[in-house]
Amino acid sequence: MSVLRKCRTFALDMAQDNKQTQNQVQVQAQQQVQVQTLSPQQVMLVRLTEMPIEALQQRIENECLENPWLEKASPDLSEGGEYTDDAPSPLERDGERPEDSYDYRSEDDIPDYLLRPTYSNITVPENVEYGDTLSFYDQLKAQMSDFDLTEHERTLLEYLIGELDGNGLLGKPLIQIIDEAEIYQGIETSEQEMLKVLDILQQFEPAGIGARTLQECLLLQIKRDEKNPYRPLLQDVIEKCYDDFIHKRWERIQQRLNLSALQTEELKREIKRLNPRPGSSLGEKSMVVGHQITPDFIVDTDEDGHISMQLNGGDASTLMISDDATEKLKAYEKMKDSQLSKAVQEDIRFTREYVERGQLFIEALAQRRESMIRTMNAIIKLQRPFFLEGDDTLLKPMRLEDVATLAGYDISTVSRVCNSKYVQTPFGIYSLKHFFTHKAVQKDDAEMATSKQVMAVIQELIDAEDKQNPLSDEKLSVLLKEKGYDIARRTIAKYREAMKIPIARMRK
Repeated sequence: MSVLRKCRTFALDMAQDNKQTQNQVQVQAQQQVQVQTLSPQQVMLVRLTEMPIEALQQRIENECLENPWLEKASPDLSEGGEYTDDAPSPLERDGERPEDSYDYRSEDDIPDYLLRPTYSNITVPENVEYGDTLSFYDQLKAQMSDFDLTEHERTLLEYLIGELDGNGLLGKPLIQIIDEAEIYQGIETSEQEMLKVLDILQQFEPAGIGARTLQECLLLQIKRDEKNPYRPLLQDVIEKCYDDFIHKRWERIQQRLNLSALQTEELKREIKRLNPRPGSSLGEKSMVVGHQITPDFIVDTDEDGHISMQLNGGDASTLMISDDATEKLKAYEKMKDSQLSKAVQEDIRFTREYVERGQLFIEALAQRRESMIRTMNAIIKLQRPFFLEGDDTLLKPMRLEDVATLAGYDISTVSRVCNSKYVQTPFGIYSLKHFFTHKAVQKDDAEMATSKQVMAVIQELIDAEDKQNPLSDEKLSVLLKEKGYDIARRTIAKYREAMKIPIARMRK
């Protein structure tokens, strides 16, 4: 009996173990099922949405070459059908209407920008030359491999490199770059982390890259030149006598540093060897030669304050599946399977595959168009004063989240739409990133002011100052508080430096 009891106990234990194992397998299986993967159409949509107009047009050309059943619509199909003022908004087309529905004639809201597809030939505006810093960016990015970086540090460093101006310098206060990194890319960091990454960037070649001021740029180059016998004296000139150096008061420098006439002349020659624009040494072609940018959006206004917008190209209506493919598939459907040879079956498979691929591509283009227009609509609605006047100080605080909420998309979609996209306005061509502004300070009336608005007030105060007795940063702080902007002196100094405005004693 004891043996049987033991056998039963062993069997029960085995059954229990098997049950637990099955439960674990089921749990694992459930977890695997819950992992979401993007469908081929979603992957295609993501890639198409990220493309600027020029890359998209090339992608369409390539797809038409690769797919024998994908054709461009004939000219007569792409004419007519202009946008009209009463076009439905995206929410209306989805069966809803927002409480603050758009009205073309309203002064507080902006229209819903004609979301109906257009078949009119869009006139591509004259291209505007911009500095091509792509090679410059890539050359700096390639140097990242020389440093042991975490993934987060690489992300910060790439963003910091992207913030450099054409001279290889940082033209914005670091705190502003930190704010914008969070707004534009969702990158969270601290000033301490960014300073660490900046220190790494300033070790890149050429010396001086990543400097925040001309003084820092020159010092970085001097400190890097360890074999220069004049290095200590050069540092003294830039660190201790910078104001005199800027104003070319060499006699005063000579007296303060107790230099001989020969030493002074040598220092002058050494300083002339320094490059105030270190980015230019990465290659004149990468910094000077312009390239043409075709805007992805065209926004216009009329005398009555009405705003219109068009998407420039990338329209799915310009593509169609060949009639020959459709007729061929219909003919094959009427044939019996026994009548189909292997060659015919292979032809059917080939035709169906490329027809489905073409339909997938056309649908993805249509979805891209929808997301592009709805996102641009939201940007114009949120920044309506700017699009009417073209004044940067009229830009309101705006984040990706704000646009996403108004457009009805998630943040990742809005981020892809805004990536490397440009809009032509009556006031010039702007990157979509230009319209995202962070909250700089809260005014007395609880309204949030942007950094550009604060800078405009600082510029106004400095322009009106007594040039014999210019305003100090402390005095600017007091005057700004009188205007409702509670900003510390150090913050004003950062904004002033970003605006390349010298300190008070140098403005006399």
